[in-house]
Amino acid sequence: MNTLIQEVTERIIERSQDSRKAYLAKIEKARLQGPHRGVLSCGNLAHGFAACGTADKADLRSMVKANIAIISSYNDMLSAHQPYESYPAQLKKAIAAVGSVAQFAGGVPAMCDGVTQGNPGMDLSLMSRDVIALSTAVALSHNMFDGTLMLGICDKIVPGLLIGALSFGHLPTVFVPAGPMPSGIPNKEKARVRQAYAEGKVGREELLEAESQSYHSAGTCTFYGTANSNQLVVEMMGLHLPGSSFVNPGTPLREALTDAAARQVTRITDLGDNYMPIGHIVDAKSLVNGLVGLLATGGSTNHTMHLVAVARAAGYIINWDDFSDISNAVPLLTRIYPNGSADINHFTAAGGMALLTKELLNGGLLHNDVNTICGRGLEQYTKEPVIKDGVLEWRDGPTESYDTQVVASVAKPFKPDGGLSVLHGNLGRAVMKTSALRETHCMIKAPAVVFEDQFELAAAFKAGDLDKDCIVVVRFQGPSAIGMPELHSLTPPLGVLQDKGYKVALVTDGRMSGASGKVPAAIHVTPEACKGGLIAKVQSGDMIELNTQTGVMSLLVDQQELAKREAKVTDVGLHQIGMGREMFAGMRSTLTGAEQGACSLFFGQELN
Repeated sequence: MNTLIQEVTERIIERSQDSRKAYLAKIEKARLQGPHRGVLSCGNLAHGFAACGTADKADLRSMVKANIAIISSYNDMLSAHQPYESYPAQLKKAIAAVGSVAQFAGGVPAMCDGVTQGNPGMDLSLMSRDVIALSTAVALSHNMFDGTLMLGICDKIVPGLLIGALSFGHLPTVFVPAGPMPSGIPNKEKARVRQAYAEGKVGREELLEAESQSYHSAGTCTFYGTANSNQLVVEMMGLHLPGSSFVNPGTPLREALTDAAARQVTRITDLGDNYMPIGHIVDAKSLVNGLVGLLATGGSTNHTMHLVAVARAAGYIINWDDFSDISNAVPLLTRIYPNGSADINHFTAAGGMALLTKELLNGGLLHNDVNTICGRGLEQYTKEPVIKDGVLEWRDGPTESYDTQVVASVAKPFKPDGGLSVLHGNLGRAVMKTSALRETHCMIKAPAVVFEDQFELAAAFKAGDLDKDCIVVVRFQGPSAIGMPELHSLTPPLGVLQDKGYKVALVTDGRMSGASGKVPAAIHVTPEACKGGLIAKVQSGDMIELNTQTGVMSLLVDQQELAKREAKVTDVGLHQIGMGREMFAGMRSTLTGAEQGACSLFFGQELN
């Protein structure tokens, strides 16, 4: 085992001893109490299965057959989630076939940053994760269930489902993916058109045509953003069936895997001999495995918040130093857009999850001695699913990459590190995705150009005010300010400046995940501007240094001068009213900092 990976794992265990012990005690108590349907009054129980068939009612009353909760993020509007429309009926049928019962227990919201980016709804994006966790808890609070099937894909949905599921950690839980859409226009071409639009070289019709060819059918977007990072991390943590993350919707293999997921959850309930709740799967080693998978593939920076919150829900305390050290230990093994030109389907064809897992295991970078929904040992995830003679089975995955430009080996990686840098200095702490950065962009020193709103930047760009070496500072974007909306729209104009030969970078207390990579972006700056962060004192013209090699993020202004300055105060009220944002004031006020997960769910439960 890699010594640094082992060290990080051990220190997570050590710093989390008390909180993990309390968590395990909580879920064991819930287990011993069992589902309420065993003790409910006749009236309560009648409500709980009123809509079931006569046979199902008898099964549930007997407490002999499992009752499985289905929780889904299905909606018609978002391509990644539309395939879930038919899943409940399919899952119920598959579970009935093995002598158990399934009930649709609840739906959770599914919000797509791709739709809301640059619009008021985006200000609710991050907080939607916590709403999803709460919705999951409401669904499971009926306490009628022996296990759960979680149906979710994208950005905040999977982390929210994970947090909610872990609060009911005594229940076996299987995550059921829907898979990516078939490949459309190459992501590189889509990025070219977006940048050309920012320059005014193409019109809106050309832009819409390119976007439509990219997002063209049911399934998850094919670039390697947060959605596909979610799927990869969950599989690395042993919560998916092996190799199920990136199988296209509507295929025989996808259908077979969905049926198999339904059957699997019934095998690991407390009614049998193979009890395996999610609270016993998600431990320090599985969390580290998730981090390793994320960093080895240059995954979404959103997980520097999401996985912190997920870990907290399981009684663990992780921080950005853990991310940084693992990133230093883990080589970059994939080139998937925005870290390369390939999409997620190309990654799967080149060897996919089975090969990636095998490489990382053989390199001593993953813990094999972990629990999964399939039993003990992550080595099971070096196999891939196939249909042979009409039957689903798992075969040994590839031992070598079918395309070394997309999936590399530990012996010959694309980069020696995992492509994430944690920056620190007088400006605070931040993270930067480096997996797609050219070496010349890993160190930049330039004067600041300060904005209080992301939309001010577009006007400055069009006016030519940014045609120079500069570090763009966009502040008051943090969790407590306006909910940390995605800053996707900043990438095209900054990319144009970079291509003109200017040294440019971004510093923000907001987030920029899926689109980050080409331009150096120090994101999630904490403390944020409205919480006393030094970023609130930055003035246009101040020199700032960013260096991913040394981990430095410094405002190069004399300390005495900084002491004299008043911190900038700005009115963010316009971002807190309308589009439902006023209803989230209470949640916004309790959000922790980015490094603490930007989470509202553990208020009053602070850990040392």
